[in-house]
Amino acid sequence: AQCQGVHIVQVPSSKNTPQGEKLVEEEQPVTSSSPSQPTTSSPPQLEEPKNITTTAAPDQCNLPPELVDEIKSYQDTVDQIIEYVVRGDYKGRTYEVLAELVDTFGPRMTGSGQLEAAIDWMLELSEAEGLENTHTEDVTAPHWVRNTESAWMTQPRLHQLNMLGLGGSVGTPPEGIKAEVLVYRSQGASKAAEVGAVASLIRSIGPFSINSPHTGQQEYTDPQHKIPTACITVEDAAMMDRMQARGQKIEVHLTMGAESYPDIITRNTITEVLGHQAPDEAVVVSGHLDSWDVGQGAMDDGGVMLVQVLRWYRCYIGTGGAMISWNSAVVLQRLGLRPRRTLRAILWAGEEQGLYGGFAYHKNHVNESDKFQLLLESDIGTFNPLGLAFNGTQEATCILEEVVSPMDGGPDIEVWMKDGVPTGSLYNANEKYFWFHHSNGDTLSVEDSDVLDHCLAVWTSVAYVAADMTQRIPHGPSSKDPSLEVPKTQNYDTPKTPHSPRHQLG
Repeated sequence: AQCQGVHIVQVPSSKNTPQGEKLVEEEQPVTSSSPSQPTTSSPPQLEEPKNITTTAAPDQCNLPPELVDEIKSYQDTVDQIIEYVVRGDYKGRTYEVLAELVDTFGPRMTGSGQLEAAIDWMLELSEAEGLENTHTEDVTAPHWVRNTESAWMTQPRLHQLNMLGLGGSVGTPPEGIKAEVLVYRSQGASKAAEVGAVASLIRSIGPFSINSPHTGQQEYTDPQHKIPTACITVEDAAMMDRMQARGQKIEVHLTMGAESYPDIITRNTITEVLGHQAPDEAVVVSGHLDSWDVGQGAMDDGGVMLVQVLRWYRCYIGTGGAMISWNSAVVLQRLGLRPRRTLRAILWAGEEQGLYGGFAYHKNHVNESDKFQLLLESDIGTFNPLGLAFNGTQEATCILEEVVSPMDGGPDIEVWMKDGVPTGSLYNANEKYFWFHHSNGDTLSVEDSDVLDHCLAVWTSVAYVAADMTQRIPHGPSSKDPSLEVPKTQNYDTPKTPHSPRHQLG
């Protein structure tokens, strides 16, 4: 969640008019069935890395010697990729592409012209680089527009509150709502509305703040109780908490012009390096191209990728979940490295509103699940990783221990886990992730060119080895997990419980 903790909620007075209502500031506890998820308003804190921990015991990894030797034989190719990206002609190119993307198009909100223009630009770049089977696939997604918004504390003094409305929120009346503030704990806008609230302002989750609010998606659990919902800063929430403790009367005037429109059609962007032996089989590398409508959307989609390809790299990336994935295809194309299987780069759309691009792709390709060698996505952090986790069978874990440090599936590919497809993503210490996540601080300044190069070198190496090795990575049995059948989003009525990876390596 981006905005969990203290909330500010309006409750109506007996007059039930905008001028007489009360605001109630509430603190939302974070709940989770995962022992690694804290029950406080702080973001997840991960322990320092330990030895490899996996359900596949070391003495159970009895891979054929010829398979181990084959994987080790990729040493020279991996060194070639690393040299080309880190010190060769491709050095700095990932940062350049990312910079041009965010500077030219800015934030890329689903339903906006900026996102569609960015998709067209990525298609043009892919064609220019000689990538193959470049195309888009339609995605139906919600269309929400922020419009003008503001919040002012009018008592005990006049003070402008920095705020960001949550995506999907309803707006206020044109004149806004002016009301008294109270502080209490609750579980989100719909719960607050059940007790008479008419608006909710939520304390941003960031552990560090420079008066910077964070946005995110609001999903109402009860359609009969939809109230305007926005995030305020850590500083302002704490200030009003102190004011109330002193017995001071607090009054806030909230105005939100938010509007929801009919669903729109956006697009997943797909490009490939076709396999020379089994082009119908694929390794997928992915990240989402859409972002929220604040900052530049440089970090999110962002991700951390820490992989072990003959040696360790520690790296953190920016819109790199998308940029690193796309650039990995370009690197293979420029080096003339065509793997046995297809390398497919997918830039998801409609992720921020509820993983709509990922679910649309799964719906359209679910009958091809046996053709996927591995699906990778990075979208849960942009800082130093502690380790990685992987979802797959014991045998698959043993194989990937030889190829990469396995990773837990990212949100857009999580739906494939029920089909038994091996999936991977980041397991990282992201204590600074929420400094910038979904805020105006998410700009290119967060990124580092050299770090992006290291990440690209590793990501490309992992993808190439997985795509080219003769051994198929075994799939697990299919499961029918109903939670993976419908779009899920990080909302502020029902805090998301992260999927717990089956295998963690660090």
